[in-house]
Amino acid sequence: MVAANLFQTFPFPNQDSKVPEMYDPEEEEPTMEPAWPHLQIVYEFLLRFVASPETDAKLAKRYIDHSFVLRLLELFDFEDQRERDYLKTILHRVYGKFMVHRPFIRKAINNIFYRFIFETEKHNGVAELLEILGNIINGFALPLKEEHKLFLVHALIPLHKPKCVSMYHQQLSYCITQFVEKDAKLADTMIRGLLKYWPITNSSKEVMFLGELEEVLEVTQGAEFQRCMVPLFCQIGRCLNSSHFQVASDQISVFGFLQLVLALDLFAADSECRRQCIYT
Repeated sequence: MVAANLFQTFPFPNQDSKVPEMYDPEEEEPTMEPAWPHLQIVYEFLLRFVASPETDAKLAKRYIDHSFVLRLLELFDFEDQRERDYLKTILHRVYGKFMVHRPFIRKAINNIFYRFIFETEKHNGVAELLEILGNIINGFALPLKEEHKLFLVHALIPLHKPKCVSMYHQQLSYCITQFVEKDAKLADTMIRGLLKYWPITNSSKEVMFLGELEEVLEVTQGAEFQRCMVPLFCQIGRCLNSSHFQVASDQISVFGFLQLVLALDLFAADSECRRQCIYT
């Protein structure tokens, strides 16, 4: 019944080609689902079924299988926010109840991100998927598995590349910070990744990146900071020369006054660091 009502053939947005250069998702009016009063009943039924403590996961996995999960994930690209909110809660419940599906769900989300980053740059549900991942990452056991670290490097960090990053940056930043809090050694990887995708001509995006950099540096230890010190200070120097007043001023708050003084002391003591920054 659920599959028959939710997984009908709908005209998904065309993702076979790259998003147009002038496309701005913030300017687009979302399409509201006309059949929502009917669909809401189906979503509510599915949510209560998955969330019910009486639902036996061993029996239910015959119906909520990989195919069902994959089709559920496809619905995240619909424009109606109400539908994506239900999907977000349902998928999170499925992830929590059906442990056997967890690796598959992470891999499927990874594939959605790959297609979004490197092919289409258009997907309506990236923010919701990242919100789910934020909760998943928060529950990762320590030490982190290599699989999880690779997900950070190959999927999360490249999400800074698309032009529409502002649509999901808050959720992305939370996921990144969760990783660094769980494993301080990932700070160098994350900071270098952020610098790799640093915007050159988009000042508002640059301000966002500075805010994220500040959050990461707050949980970065001295040894990891020292590893990425040279490229970091080079970028800070470029920010200071920015013609955009907010970029130039916000970079100072990245460290805070005391942190900046301590960092400059370390910088002054490292002649090689000074040389590279001056001539870069």
